[in-house]
Amino acid sequence: MDRRALGGILLIVAGILLFAGKGNPVNPGFVFGNFWASLFVIPLGLFFHWLYFFATGRRGVGLLIPGGILLVAGVVCQISMLFDIWQYTWPGFLLAAAFGLLEFYWFAGRNRWLLIPIFILTSISVLFFAIFALGSLSSFRIMGQSAAAIVLIAAGLFLMLGKKRERF
Repeated sequence: MDRRALGGILLIVAGILLFAGKGNPVNPGFVFGNFWASLFVIPLGLFFHWLYFFATGRRGVGLLIPGGILLVAGVVCQISMLFDIWQYTWPGFLLAAAFGLLEFYWFAGRNRWLLIPIFILTSISVLFFAIFALGSLSSFRIMGQSAAAIVLIAAGLFLMLGKKRERF
């Protein structure tokens, strides 16, 4: 990497930090406390991917399992830290394990038995995401009415007033 590219990256990072501090001096505790996943976990996952794709000549396929897990878990942690939604995003850690195994399956000769844990972990993760999404939707109030009730009423009206399909 040349010096201009490195200097450009440093200036961009400094600008982001200044913007996050809104003109106040940058507080390292704030930066590390809120962006630890982007500073440590995600780069480590990317490093494992770099090792597999560029440094080992695609011989160390086992590097993709921890790389995929760390990459997805880092994204889940960063989203959870920024929006304070840990109670909704924890199934993303199950998805992280499934993603690491999926990468291993994809690049390591496609052993079909790996699809079983991938399918189980992904299914459980999607199921829990759906349960928490519906749970948070049902507790969301709009003008004193439950959002789930409004969705049901709208679906009923759509069924009643929509075009009827002719059967052959």
